[in-house]
Amino acid sequence: MRRAAYSLPLLLLLSITCLAQDGVSAKIDDYVRAEMQAQQIPGVSLAIVKNGEIVLAKGYGLANVEHQVPVKPETIFQSGSMGKQFTATAVMMLVEEGKLSLDDPITKFFPDGPEAWRNITVRHLLTHTSGLGDYPDDFDLRRDYTEDELVQRIKTLPLAFQPGAKWSYSNLAYVMLGVLIHRVSGKFYGDFLQERVFKPLGMTTARVISEADIVPNRAAGYRLVNGELKNQNWVSPTLNTTADGALYLTVYDMAKWDAALYTEKLLKRSSLDQMWTAVKLNDGRTFPYGFGWGLGEVHGHRIVEHGGSWQGFKSHISRYVDDKLTVVVFANQARANPAKIAHGVAAIFDAQLTPAPPTQ
Repeated sequence: MRRAAYSLPLLLLLSITCLAQDGVSAKIDDYVRAEMQAQQIPGVSLAIVKNGEIVLAKGYGLANVEHQVPVKPETIFQSGSMGKQFTATAVMMLVEEGKLSLDDPITKFFPDGPEAWRNITVRHLLTHTSGLGDYPDDFDLRRDYTEDELVQRIKTLPLAFQPGAKWSYSNLAYVMLGVLIHRVSGKFYGDFLQERVFKPLGMTTARVISEADIVPNRAAGYRLVNGELKNQNWVSPTLNTTADGALYLTVYDMAKWDAALYTEKLLKRSSLDQMWTAVKLNDGRTFPYGFGWGLGEVHGHRIVEHGGSWQGFKSHISRYVDDKLTVVVFANQARANPAKIAHGVAAIFDAQLTPAPPTQ
């Protein structure tokens, strides 16, 4: 058992040594540190995964500025909306078990929903095409809500458009999916993920956020106010448990997750392919978003990716699926651009993945 415990650090050391020999590691270090300075990011955690194996996992800067604690690969960050891919996976597990269908109307699970919900399907919720909006401006983020209270509040909001008519990012759709998972499986979605995803994959530090619990290696989140670093804004405990993106994760957790996505440990290949297929709108057009994943390409190389933002944290995972290369970035500053860092690191690792210059 002890030998197995040491295998990951040994492989990581060998990989870093190989990277260092060709100067790639130093270039990545210089790039990340330059971006941190330009973006005023206190701390970054980075992983590069190739063929499901970590080739670099490294921390930069500070996880906690007040206590001068450095970032390590073991440092725990908040996921933000990166967590949506896990919610979508849980839904697809229930689909594979025959407990629900993607084309089920959500009123099957929320029978007292308003008339406007009768044309919303589970698929619409997953693809941000339901017409449900985002948290309204008057939503109290410092109040605790039960799941039923959240649903009741969402019921009062008018649809922004008819289901399937267009794409518009909706955190509330994923809040609803978390409640739906609970109603269908009988388990809180965080417990479902723990039992069905995190534990089987060995994602030992992945969990739903709790600021009350003692969590070793937890980073602090920050924001900029008039150019000055401040601590994160606080929200209520229950709003840190919703399925729109409220997880604790490390780059090690995400590397295990990435490796599993090349297999059928969690879902059949056909289910994963569905998750990575562009949504088709009512008029036949498509939008480059699947189930909890954004879709794109760089010079013909496909990218499946997603970012996140919550409580002074930003996150991003870019999976260059044709190249079996993945870059994961966590940052602890609310205005950080981890997608830029992830894409820049990928370009250093493989020049073919250099993003096109931004258009003016």
